[in-house]
Amino acid sequence: MNEEKIENVQNEESTELTVVEPKVVPQVASMWNNTKMFNMSYKMAGFLAQSDLIPQAYKGNIGNCLIAIDISNRMGLSPMVVMQNSQVVRGKFSWTGSACKAMIDGCGRFRKPTVYREVGERGTDSWGFYLEGEDRYGNVVKGVTVNVAMSKAEGWYNQNPKWKSMTELMLKYRASAFFMRTECAALAMGFLTSEENEDIAYADKTSGATLSEMLDKEGAN
Repeated sequence: MNEEKIENVQNEESTELTVVEPKVVPQVASMWNNTKMFNMSYKMAGFLAQSDLIPQAYKGNIGNCLIAIDISNRMGLSPMVVMQNSQVVRGKFSWTGSACKAMIDGCGRFRKPTVYREVGERGTDSWGFYLEGEDRYGNVVKGVTVNVAMSKAEGWYNQNPKWKSMTELMLKYRASAFFMRTECAALAMGFLTSEENEDIAYADKTSGATLSEMLDKEGAN
């Protein structure tokens, strides 16, 4: 990927998504327990599925659009924002890597946008990044450091070609995904990022491991 493309993707990451962290509130009406709300949502999904402005995974697919509407309601976002910042990988809803940082910065937990901190030496296995933020009380919050050595140890580097062609981008995306999962867990809603799902897919093909085993392995990190 050339410098111009990398710059464009990194600019995407700075786009703030103001989100509301989902909370479990018993007996609250939703499309899944309220017929009127479901019918309204289904009708909205039908309109969205016909739009040329939504990603390919949602075009003509009312079911996918309905799920996006449900997620948008839980997070206080518009369905279009959810669809533009997600992908469907192997039939699984997945946040894009750039969406993770944007949601972290927009959740209200941190005084200013989080920043990537570079570690190690470029071109070596020590090279990596972690995401760092300052919470509302002034405490510095450091995310998990992700370096090339980790990507090789976990099998991501050799199995998924993107780790070789876009190493810096993949390191940053994984660092932001880990930060969201450990420091803003409610934002992730249990979903992996598209990059994580791709790594799992490649590992599943080459190692014969089941998807459940790979997900358990991800959770251990």
